[in-house]
Amino acid sequence: MEDVQTRAAQGRVADAPSGHWVYRALPRRLWPYAQLARWDRPIGWQLLLWPCWWSAALAACAYARPGDSFASLIPSPWHLALFLVGAIAMRGAGCTYNDIVDAGIDEKVERTRSRPLPSGQVTRRQAWAFLVLQAFAGLVVLVQFNSFAILLGIASLVVVAIYPFMKRFTNWPQLVLGLAFSWGALMGWAAEFGDLAQPAVLLYLGSIFWVVGYDTIYAHQDKEDDALVGVRSTARLFGDSTKSWLIGLYGGALILMASAFSAAQVPVPAMAGLLAAGAHMARQIVVLDIDDPEQCLRLFRSNNVVGWLIFLGLIGGGAWVALKPLL
Repeated sequence: MEDVQTRAAQGRVADAPSGHWVYRALPRRLWPYAQLARWDRPIGWQLLLWPCWWSAALAACAYARPGDSFASLIPSPWHLALFLVGAIAMRGAGCTYNDIVDAGIDEKVERTRSRPLPSGQVTRRQAWAFLVLQAFAGLVVLVQFNSFAILLGIASLVVVAIYPFMKRFTNWPQLVLGLAFSWGALMGWAAEFGDLAQPAVLLYLGSIFWVVGYDTIYAHQDKEDDALVGVRSTARLFGDSTKSWLIGLYGGALILMASAFSAAQVPVPAMAGLLAAGAHMARQIVVLDIDDPEQCLRLFRSNNVVGWLIFLGLIGGGAWVALKPLL
C-alpha cells in the first residue's frame, strides 16, 4: 500500500480542471460539480447518445416503402432532443455515482486523484445531492415518452447501479458498461413503437460489442495503476492480444448491426454508413499502440465518428427511399 501511495503522490494530474470553456463559463465554486459530471469531456455523453439516435433512426426508416415521405422516414426531432438532454444528464449522474463509489480507488490512481471527492473539494453529501439533481433531470426527460419506454428506462438503473462495483469482481467490467451504455439502442425503438422487436435487440447486442471494444482501448491508459490497486479490466485481461480481441469485438458489432438493419428492412443505402464505420474501426485496430496512453485516448474519442457514420447512413437511407420516385 505504501508503494501505491508513493506512486499516487507523483506523476501527472490528468483529471484536474482544464482550460475548457465550461470552467471559464462557470463560477469557480461550481467547478467541482462540472468535474463530477465530466461536462468538460463530452465524449462520454456522445457515446451514450449514439445508440439512442441509431435506434430512433432505425425505427423511423424500418420497413420503408417507396412513396413514403421524407418526414416519416427520419426520427422525430423532439425525440432526438430528449435523448440528447437525457444522455447529458444521465452520463453526469453516472459519473457522479461512479466517483462516490470509487473515491477510495481514485485517490490511489494518478489520473484520478485530483477528482473532487478524493481531493476533498466536495463532501459525499454534496455529491449525492448533485447526483439526485441530475437524475431528476433525466426523469423529467424519461416521462415524455410512452409508458413502455418509461418502464424500460427505469429498468436500466439496475445495470447502472452495479457497474462501478464490477471492476472489483470481474475482468469484464467493460461488458457491464456495454449493457448500460447500449440501453439507448432499445429506447429509440421503444419510443417509436411502444414495444421491442428483433431489430432493436440485435442493435443492442451489436452496440455492446462496440462499447466493450472502445472501452478496452480506453482502459489501456490506466492498466499500470489498475494493477497496483487491484482493479480489473479487459485491457489487463487481453494484454498483448488486444488487437485480436478487437477484431472479434468490432467484427461482431458490425455483423449484429447489419443483422439489425436487415431485420428492420431498412433501405440498402443505409449500409454505406455501417461500412464506413467498419473502415474506421479497422483503422483503430491497425494503428493502436496499447502502450501509448495519449493515442489510446485519441482512438477512444474517435468513436464519436463511428456514431455519426452509422446515424447519417440511416438518415441517408430514409432520404433515398423518399427521393427514389423523383429520380
